[in-house]
Amino acid sequence: MSLMRTLDASLAEGERPIEVLVADSGPIQSKLLMGALRRRPEFNVQSCRIESEAILIAIAGHPVDVVLLSQERLAGRWDGVAILRRIHLTHPRVSLILLIDTYDREFVVNAFRAGATGLFHFSESSLRALCKCIHTVHHGQIWINNEQLHFLLDVVAHTPTMRVVNAKGTQLLTPREEQVVALVAEGLTNKDIACELGLSENTIKKYMFRVFDKLGISSRVELVLYAVSSGNTCPAEWLPVGG
Repeated sequence: MSLMRTLDASLAEGERPIEVLVADSGPIQSKLLMGALRRRPEFNVQSCRIESEAILIAIAGHPVDVVLLSQERLAGRWDGVAILRRIHLTHPRVSLILLIDTYDREFVVNAFRAGATGLFHFSESSLRALCKCIHTVHHGQIWINNEQLHFLLDVVAHTPTMRVVNAKGTQLLTPREEQVVALVAEGLTNKDIACELGLSENTIKKYMFRVFDKLGISSRVELVLYAVSSGNTCPAEWLPVGG
């Protein structure tokens, strides 16, 4: 698994536990998973049925940071995507992890487009890895392997600039912000973008925060998928430093 960060599983002093919701219709697996996670002091864990209404009611009744959904327990493999989309649209700040057994390119792209922040192979990975996965998505990153990442990058048009517009065709970002979005869509890190544009990494972070605020999104994956679905490519424009 790539893009995994080595995280300290212990609960830092003054840091509140991560609120985890386990959505699974299988009572035995659900109890085992909840029992394992509850032994970790950095998590508060609750559970519900893997149905849209049950999940939304659980989130409304108790603060939730991360939702784990078991694909294996869904009636069909695409049911999980529909549930993801509804939860994400209703609670965009909640991180969504889909526990999967199999996947293909189309499923991966649609899962992240629907709002997933992580795809986790529970049958092939350890509880320790799942804990890292939860920490990773909770800190605003994604959990994805190299093959899945390439699936996402395949849907991105490699263009030097990208116009991001709303439904009326109104331009939402400044030229510099558009340039940053295009480089993010090409898979560059903040450090790489800073080198490409001759700016400081801190300046790039400020651009990213402004873009997230304008577009109402909270992660790089959401930004890439938003750009792919809402952006119009255009000829390259070099902007001088400070532009």
